[in-house]
Amino acid sequence: MDTESLRSPLIHISGQQQVIVNNNNDTKQNRKRVLLVAETIEEFKKQLWLALPLISVALLNFCIEIISIMFVGHLGQLPLSAASMATSFTSVIGINFLVGMASALDTLCGQSYGAMQHRMLGIYTQRAMFVLMIVSIPLAIVWANTESILIFLGQDTEISAEAGKYAQLMIPCLFADSLIQCLNRFLQNQNIVFPMVFSCAVTTLVHLVVCWIMVFKVGLGSSGAAIANSISFWVNVLILTLYVKFSPSCAKTWTGFSKEALHNIPSFLRIAIPSAFMVCNDVVVYIDAFDVGELNSLDMLSFETMVFLSGLLPNPKLETSVLSVCMNTVSTVWMIPAGLGEAVSIRVSNELGAHRPWAARLAVCVALLMAIIEGTLIGILMILMRNFWGYAYCNEAEVIKYVATMLPILAVSNFLDGIQLVLSGTARGCGWQKIGAFINLGSFYLVGIPSAIMFAFVLYIGGKGLWLGILCELVVQVLSLLIITLRTNWEEEARKATDRVYDSITPENIVP
Repeated sequence: MDTESLRSPLIHISGQQQVIVNNNNDTKQNRKRVLLVAETIEEFKKQLWLALPLISVALLNFCIEIISIMFVGHLGQLPLSAASMATSFTSVIGINFLVGMASALDTLCGQSYGAMQHRMLGIYTQRAMFVLMIVSIPLAIVWANTESILIFLGQDTEISAEAGKYAQLMIPCLFADSLIQCLNRFLQNQNIVFPMVFSCAVTTLVHLVVCWIMVFKVGLGSSGAAIANSISFWVNVLILTLYVKFSPSCAKTWTGFSKEALHNIPSFLRIAIPSAFMVCNDVVVYIDAFDVGELNSLDMLSFETMVFLSGLLPNPKLETSVLSVCMNTVSTVWMIPAGLGEAVSIRVSNELGAHRPWAARLAVCVALLMAIIEGTLIGILMILMRNFWGYAYCNEAEVIKYVATMLPILAVSNFLDGIQLVLSGTARGCGWQKIGAFINLGSFYLVGIPSAIMFAFVLYIGGKGLWLGILCELVVQVLSLLIITLRTNWEEEARKATDRVYDSITPENIVP
């Protein structure tokens, strides 16, 4: 037998037949490409449909805080300083922790909804409500002693006394927010987001009226603003509760209160506590302003660590003012990628619960693309506006010029933070809260703070160096989360999601 015959195929294919086979393969490839494009566009629409309302909710909630501060600001510098300090203190020592613990529902409710185990959404939500209300009790005790804590931390006695009264009157907000966070996640993980926008819009309007009446008409001053906050929070709870109770959209997921919610609390805490550390990864320090002089309404307020460190730099008044403007700017634009992060968390958890690993992976890819586009557009806008953005905060030429040099750095920071928020949302959707907590805490304490100190105080870069430290932290966060995401076995994550859902359900309650 010759060599050529040995190399020839067992079944001879003519040239015409080979062309037909190639055409069939090309047709299949084209169909796959068309299908992928269609699925990508559909996923883009789904995430946009979720993200835009969630961004609106974040902005409306931010407006409630701003309205209170604006009304109190008309009463004088002391009430403004005290209200601002109390608001910052209560946000860090309470609200942020509750938000973090409630985000455990992003994993539990989202995956259960995807697995069509609708009844478990109500059970998980009730369990979270119970735990968060219990956690609120010691937090309320801390709030009640705000004055003593602030004085112990070296704050001005007069401001601490006013801030203490404000925080005490805010205690009802703590318990209301425990319920709001749970109800919001109960709804959004079912892709029900527009009722949340309606509730927040009504609450904001109510707060505007009630705050005006309490502060100026009744004459309660800054105490009136705190009382108005409490009233508004409970109005939000009432609206959300009525919707959940009577809306047909929640008929399958909310079947009334059940004793089952009191079971498996340790398993909830195993996710909730790392979730809290994922959110509360920044340290906020309440300190004396290091004799930096008059800082307008910012004097003697609580600062986050970067602003605190800026008080140690040469010309601390300028550095602290500029860093405060930068943090306000970043906090505002942050709400956009934060909405994208919430949206991808919902989509990933839903798809993993439904055992569609390919769809979950596609959701992550689409969200990352959206974050890159958003970060690029916002970054370009910040760079174009850099020379006159400072005028929105003050008229001092030195501050305006300094802010202009900082905005390109903020643009890069926002770009990286957008990617980080999407990857963190992916982590919540998959149930990687413990990994996320280690990454966030490690990048902040081991990279962010040391880098900021080195750039600012060793290399003498000043306030820019502090923000470069934040960039280093974000780079570590993004790279760490990205490596984990790229190496993810989505089939395995879908299996874990299925196990997590059904391990929490008694056999008689499983929906086939």
